[in-house]
Amino acid sequence: MPKFAQLASRLSTRGWLVAGGATIGGILVIYLFMHMISAPSYSTLMTGIEPAQTGKMTAALSAKGIPYELQNNGTALAVQSNMVAQARIALASAGMLGDGSQPGFSLFEKTSLGESSFQQQVTYQRALQGQLEQTIDQIQGVSGSQVELVLPSPQSQVFAESQQPSSAAVLLTTAGALEPSAVRGIAHLVASSVPGLKLSQVTITEGSGQLLWPTQGSEGGEGGEADSIQAAQTHYDQQTAAGLEAMLAQTLGPGKAQIQVYANLNLNKTTEEQLKYGKKGVPLQESKNLETLTGNGSGVSNGTGTATIPTYATTSGGKSNYKHEVTNTTLGVEKTVLHNTVAPGAVTSEHVSVLLDNSVPASALPAVKEAITNAAGIEPKRGDTLSIGRMAFAKTPTASASSTSSMLGYAKDVLLGIAAIVFLFFTTRFLRKREREQIDHEPIWLSELEMPVPLSELERETASSAPEPELVASGSPARQRVEELAASSPDTVAKQLSSWMKES
Repeated sequence: MPKFAQLASRLSTRGWLVAGGATIGGILVIYLFMHMISAPSYSTLMTGIEPAQTGKMTAALSAKGIPYELQNNGTALAVQSNMVAQARIALASAGMLGDGSQPGFSLFEKTSLGESSFQQQVTYQRALQGQLEQTIDQIQGVSGSQVELVLPSPQSQVFAESQQPSSAAVLLTTAGALEPSAVRGIAHLVASSVPGLKLSQVTITEGSGQLLWPTQGSEGGEGGEADSIQAAQTHYDQQTAAGLEAMLAQTLGPGKAQIQVYANLNLNKTTEEQLKYGKKGVPLQESKNLETLTGNGSGVSNGTGTATIPTYATTSGGKSNYKHEVTNTTLGVEKTVLHNTVAPGAVTSEHVSVLLDNSVPASALPAVKEAITNAAGIEPKRGDTLSIGRMAFAKTPTASASSTSSMLGYAKDVLLGIAAIVFLFFTTRFLRKREREQIDHEPIWLSELEMPVPLSELERETASSAPEPELVASGSPARQRVEELAASSPDTVAKQLSSWMKES
């Protein structure tokens, strides 16, 4: 503590100003940092709140001690991020969790017999919108939603030609970034909840205005099927070209070839059926029919006036013997029915363009052509083409040069840092030395006098600690310091001088 007091007494007015400014700046920085850390983050709990319900909701949250914040001119309510669950429970206990959005099918509890068909249609639309909002709000990551439906009127449903399609627009307020699977799930949820609503007629937008659905390549996007085909072909082209370039880099060297692939894929999903029969049948059912007849060759009366069956076979004695046997057999033919689903993605045509550097010798072109043909699966009968050209490539820095430049950059940064440290060290040392020189020439012993001190004792202390400073011209800082001390404490100076005079 005495050292601090001694240092404080040696500071000049400018030093006190600098120290005070630095202290105040440090305090402000610490305060702002602590304020930013301790400031609570708010998450939007509900949107589209009716102004009449805002006061009730804030009162319910205040009663539970939950901090809140009003947004969007009072139509949205936000609470601290770590108290969203408590806020939902508090509003649900007060029966106001669903009051911020449109009510659900509870609207039909207050219907009247005199409602027209138009009023019933509007009530149904409002109820469906509110029910969808309550369902979407339960999805993780969604803090609020607003659903707008456009349903066809009953008059347009009478005639199919004038029937209007249904559509839906969903506005989401999210606590963070939603996963694409969650957005797709919301789109399917809305489309399956509204009769006659197609997935392509659902639009999902974030509170910032970003379109979340439909997206490029999604089943609900414009030209979704065409976009998916184009994306698949682009992916195949890039993957094939990268593989071919890597193969040539192993033989020709890196940066010696550039390859472009343009392929047409058959992405139609087809089903193939095949029927095979066995060579040998298997008996499934068999029946036999046997007829026999014997006679003497003449017609014999049977007592009914009709003749008997004539003889077909006779013997030497004139007698007949007839026998007829029929066998019916049903055979089961062995057969095999195959149902195969042909996976999409077959290449119907492919065009490969290879550009080589001039450093590649012309004698290597046949080998390169053969390698590309085999690796890419080029089939001229299918209509595939392969073109190879040569031109001078731009020189690229080698790995050693880039590493050397990076090392030089690091060395430069290190040297700059060392130079800055050395500069600060010598600057600080110079300032301290200058401060000590100023302190040594000032009569500090005179400012520390609290009572008369004998001259002999003062001389001994001064001689042991430092040489006695001598007063110089009238404009010197030491003389000004003595004059200021004499003006501020004349009694002390007078007593000291009187004591010295008595000693002498």
